[in-house]
Amino acid sequence: MTHLPASAAAPLDVRVFVPIERHRMLLEMFAELPVGESFTFINDHDPLPLYYEFRSIHGDVVSWDYLQRGGIDWQVKVTRLEASRGREFTDIATLMDLRKVAAEDLKYVVFHRYGMMEEGDTMELIASEEPADILAVFRQKFADQHEWMVRRNEAGNYVAHICKKRRATAQVDLQIVAEHDVRAHEPAARHDIFFNAFAALQPGQAFDFINDHDPKPLYYQIEAESTEPFTWVYLESGPEVWTVRVAKTET
Repeated sequence: MTHLPASAAAPLDVRVFVPIERHRMLLEMFAELPVGESFTFINDHDPLPLYYEFRSIHGDVVSWDYLQRGGIDWQVKVTRLEASRGREFTDIATLMDLRKVAAEDLKYVVFHRYGMMEEGDTMELIASEEPADILAVFRQKFADQHEWMVRRNEAGNYVAHICKKRRATAQVDLQIVAEHDVRAHEPAARHDIFFNAFAALQPGQAFDFINDHDPKPLYYQIEAESTEPFTWVYLESGPEVWTVRVAKTET
């Protein structure tokens, strides 16, 4: 894993890593960051969920300063103000304390983080009461793809474990409506082609997406933001050509 020394002046551009790897890297960097020191990183979208995750895991000991906002160039300076006040854990992948999250950010933060979780991982979710809106989205959008286990339900202290189940990848009776080979296009255009194609799909339809590198970041973005069930199956996995069949599944 690549680290940026706390004393380094140059920011770390994490856009070259797939989302789950950049996420792991930044979590580890903050865990190892001495009190009073900082690091700066560049991301291709607003990394706000990471701020709330830092606070959930370590306590209110983080300073988060945007140096640049917008487009595919988000630059953030992260400073450790004090030693961690949280707890260590080994039975879960992460925890998210909703009591530390602004109300308008709740759904984005929870589902962005859930979308980045690997199958089999568990998130611990803490709230002052059962988060009915969040639970309703899990039931509607993820149905049989997750397990919601209540660990504690007391006045002012609700704790649930959300396990991301391993999904079957078999696809039957799909109508393949298009093939998009984006290798000749610029990165921004590839992004638009993919999401326009996904928006145009009807349940039971699929398209094949051909790229010159693993397009997994697009998977994480759909997982975090889409309200429609979908499947993602690799037909070809590099090293020079990557082909993914993306389908909207029947509800």
